[in-house]
Order: sequence, then structure tokens, then C-alpha cells
Amino acid sequence: GMRRGAPRGTLRGLLKSHKPQLRLAAGGDLLVHLNFLMFLHRLAEEARTNAFENKSKTIKPEHTIAAAKVILKRSRG
Repeated sequence: GMRRGAPRGTLRGLLKSHKPQLRLAAGGDLLVHLNFLMFLHRLAEEARTNAFENKSKTIKPEHTIAAAKVILKRSRG
């Protein structure tokens, strides 16, 4: 069935392996997960727009790559 929540053990393990010097406050892993989900949602929306603008009924890898470039550039601040 549906997952009940974020895979917290996996998340903590990933964060620890990539940033061993990082100390996360309680619930910090959930904020990282939420940020990831929001990024994924924006990526999907932007890729869908790209596909539509290219008169494509299917979202192709190039639509997603172009979307990622736009979103990453926007989120640099």
C-alpha cells in the first residue's frame, strides 16, 4: 500500500555519507525530504510544460533536463 511517511533511516544514512560533518537538528531530515519532494514536484510541472510547448504528448528526458536547468538556476537565489 501507500508509504506512511519519509524513509527516515535511509535519509539519515544518505545525509551522513554525503555530509559526515553535518549535525542535523531533530526533524532536520524531514525538512530535507520535504524540500526534495517540492523540487520533484516543480521538476515534473516544468517538464510537463516543456513537453506541451514542444507539442509532445510524452515527457522526454530532454524536457526534464531542460526543466532541471531552469529550476536549479532559479533556486540559487
